[in-house]
Amino acid sequence: MTIDQDIVQAFAPTGKLRASINLGNPILAHRTPDGSAGGVSVDLATALAARLGVPLELVVVETAGKSVEIVAAEDADVGFFAIDPKRGASIAFTAPYVLIEGYYLVRQDSPVQSNADVDRAGTRVVVGKGSAYDLFLTRELKHADIVHAPSSQTVVKTFLASQYDVAAGVKQQLEADIAGMTGLRLLGERFMVIQQAMGVQKTRGDKAAAFLAQFVEDMKGSGRVTDALRDHGIQGATVAPLA
Repeated sequence: MTIDQDIVQAFAPTGKLRASINLGNPILAHRTPDGSAGGVSVDLATALAARLGVPLELVVVETAGKSVEIVAAEDADVGFFAIDPKRGASIAFTAPYVLIEGYYLVRQDSPVQSNADVDRAGTRVVVGKGSAYDLFLTRELKHADIVHAPSSQTVVKTFLASQYDVAAGVKQQLEADIAGMTGLRLLGERFMVIQQAMGVQKTRGDKAAAFLAQFVEDMKGSGRVTDALRDHGIQGATVAPLA
């Protein structure tokens, strides 16, 4: 495939595609045994660099907020994000490629039995600072108090250490963090569907945004996203429908 050189320049002005990889979402990225980054987002970044015909450089970060920050500042060329209107001020998102779920975690003896019970005065909900569910719950919860953990990976630790009322997060992350523990339970319904997409700084132009959007559709339609989820053993996430 012949790629317009204006597109290549838009995505790789340094001669390399610098892809921001957020390790804070274990569904999409993780550390491999040799210490490098791997996962669904790395596979997609590799495919995008190959399509552009440029080398790939991974810019690995620990939180979603940091990933947004470096792409917005153009210290990375492309990133992998949950779609959110606040982030959309500077970043052009594709349609989602993966859908995952946000859930609440409480103690076994908590009076909180359903999602509707969470948004009450005096309830303290722990979230990962700058995460998609932090942004969402900050808008949606009218009575409960938001407490910020440093990252999604530290939500359960913060929740347990300070006797807060509810922990919020990606279902799979919460399940992994409480594996082997007793006295805790997830509520029986999701509070949001998190739409995971790719994004590029809006200053890179409409053509770049359209190219990235088509790339994501190609990855879904060709089965590459399905293959990546399978290859990395990801359960509980679904491939988003074609836009």
